[in-house]
Amino acid sequence: MTSRLTAPDVLSVLTDFSAARPAAWPTIDADHFHVHALGDTWADVTEGTAAACERSRYEWDPRRGRVTVTTHESKVFGPGGGWVFQLTTQPEGTRVDIELTRKPSGFGRKLLAALLPLVAPRTLRKSFAGPLQAR
Repeated sequence: MTSRLTAPDVLSVLTDFSAARPAAWPTIDADHFHVHALGDTWADVTEGTAAACERSRYEWDPRRGRVTVTTHESKVFGPGGGWVFQLTTQPEGTRVDIELTRKPSGFGRKLLAALLPLVAPRTLRKSFAGPLQAR
């Protein structure tokens, strides 16, 4: 995915855990958003919706242009897995490479995880397009 934003601006959007986060991200609602702890380069956060909510630890490195999200609890998939966002400066914005990993337990969760490669790319592009100003 390519963003119109600079890499530092993309990093800021990904790591903004203010009360404005639910308004910026379509997959987060205010009732399911809670910051448990926040440091200079990490956050422990529960976020999502009534249908899909996760508690995760975010860690970011501005020099490397990388945000790593480790899922500790997930209503849909269970613990394990997460996200890696790698930011690469481009002439007219930032390339954002997104890696999603799930480690489901149980048949239903494994079946859902198996379907992710079919539905996730389009759904995720739509979810990230607004906040990251993707083209």
